[in-house]
Amino acid sequence: MTVRHKLLMFYEHSEGLKLNTGLNRRNQNRGVRCIALKTGTEIETQAEHLDTSAEGASTTYADTLPHKTYSICPECNRILPALVYEEDGKVWITRTCPTHGETTEIYWEDVEMYRKARLYASPPKHPKTVNVPPEIGNSGENCPLDCGLCPRHKSQTALGNLVATNRCDLSCWYCFFYAREGVPIYEPPLEHMRKMLLNLRNQRPVRVNAVQITGGEPTLREDIVELVRIARDVGFEHIQLNTHGIKFAYNPELVEKLRSAGMNIVYLSFDGLTPHTNPKNHWEIPLILENLRKSGVNVVLVPTIIRTVNDHECGAIINFALNHMDIVRSVNFQPVSLVGRIPSDKRKKLRITIPETIKKIEEQTNGTITREDFFPVPTVSPITRFVEAWTGEPQYDLTTHFACGMGTYVYLTKRGEVVPITRFVDVPGLMEYLREKAQEIESGTPKYWTGMKLLINIKKFFDKEKQPKELRFVKLLVDALLKHNYTALGEIHKRLLFIGMMHFMDKYNYDIERVERCCIHYATPDGRIIPFCAFNVFPEIYRDKIQEQYSFTLEEWLELHPELRGKPEETIYGPKYRRNKENLQKNPLYRDIYDVKDYFTGNVGR
Repeated sequence: MTVRHKLLMFYEHSEGLKLNTGLNRRNQNRGVRCIALKTGTEIETQAEHLDTSAEGASTTYADTLPHKTYSICPECNRILPALVYEEDGKVWITRTCPTHGETTEIYWEDVEMYRKARLYASPPKHPKTVNVPPEIGNSGENCPLDCGLCPRHKSQTALGNLVATNRCDLSCWYCFFYAREGVPIYEPPLEHMRKMLLNLRNQRPVRVNAVQITGGEPTLREDIVELVRIARDVGFEHIQLNTHGIKFAYNPELVEKLRSAGMNIVYLSFDGLTPHTNPKNHWEIPLILENLRKSGVNVVLVPTIIRTVNDHECGAIINFALNHMDIVRSVNFQPVSLVGRIPSDKRKKLRITIPETIKKIEEQTNGTITREDFFPVPTVSPITRFVEAWTGEPQYDLTTHFACGMGTYVYLTKRGEVVPITRFVDVPGLMEYLREKAQEIESGTPKYWTGMKLLINIKKFFDKEKQPKELRFVKLLVDALLKHNYTALGEIHKRLLFIGMMHFMDKYNYDIERVERCCIHYATPDGRIIPFCAFNVFPEIYRDKIQEQYSFTLEEWLELHPELRGKPEETIYGPKYRRNKENLQKNPLYRDIYDVKDYFTGNVGR
């Protein structure tokens, strides 16, 4: 196929991004057991098919343990009945493949935290824009092997992901993306990327306003600035760049160009404070942060947490963020997903889950931040419900599975004290109150009467004595709720540090109930919107297969870039990054960045 034909293929699919429905039917020929489920009657239908050996096991979402669900065989992808259960104070998931036998894996490392999290589960919010419509014969019966989105999905897109390239100039052994060297290059033309962005943006009932441009390493695209500009032009207000940031260390002009084009958040890999825990960009971080600081770009630090590798630095990573709160807005821990480059036989040694990560934080912050401070993602759903009732318009609703992620906010006072938000906010009480007020409006109570009661009563959920004096949190929250003021929400975020974590699944701990509620979705060139834990956990069905279909071969790439012809293969695909550690360590910024105040002990220095 010539480059001309390849580009024509891109543009033909760009016209409305029509789905190649043959992809879905082919999945049924992979030996996958079909389980017909009808939207709205999932629970009852699932119960009929599940193994009944665990008597008394629940089948209703977020019900008590043991709980029946579905998983897959990590060897053959067969869809299997599964059981989530408690043993030795931990939560496990197990299933048995008739060909490959039993697979049992840790699900959550603390059953009490699991029980707390499930209390905040929220009702589903089915997307109105489905990319695999029922008229082609797909209602999600092969979930997760025929994603689209389909009518069975239970969460709207909260964050869209767009893969800019599959090239990377690093080779990190724990990368879930696993960018292989020497493969065909996936870098869709800008016009096709525009169509994919529009496909994300046009989701309903709420237009998606946040997108993350990712890779590979997205800064390897020569036209990355133009791609960010396109994302802004099609209407995205929050544009993240997921990067190791190394180019920013040497090219401050690139940072400024990206900021001017519309990038407002850098989702920065940051796995620890030492060369051992963060071999990816430890030496470049000082220059990266300095150049981002000069351009006024917000930063989210993103540590991949791996047991026995860097789990002893969870507290230190938070402390580092507190020392750079002028630009660092949050730390988003990601317990390692055992896919990609991680050998399966090491999973017992490397596996860490959300509860254990939180316990590490509690230990390493000397109890300043505790497990009681963390709440699951759907905890905030009552806020959405209230704002929807108040405005009469659909809003983002994080109906994510309660086991997918947790988070909290901490405030750094002028005296240098770290105060978790839960010390002065009754989070459970406030959420229940907002749920009740939303129900009042929905039942016909005049909303301004409800609003007056909220203004009077909301203070009851805040401890004025424990709230930092300089933080006018109640006013900021009321502005956000009643005035629908996103600026107020932004102010809240700027004055506190968000500590979150999202544990993406792999084939060993896979729970289909979780992927059904995923709210982080990839746009693909064939017109589909695919949940994160389908796209990356099944690369042979989604990521690698789709990208290979829309990639350029070596000859096609050379036809597009004739200046590369005759060059070494490393140059053609993009050279691997080689650093000069000695020079980087000589930079005065190196010592300044890492010699920080310890907010959890009061000491200064490493």
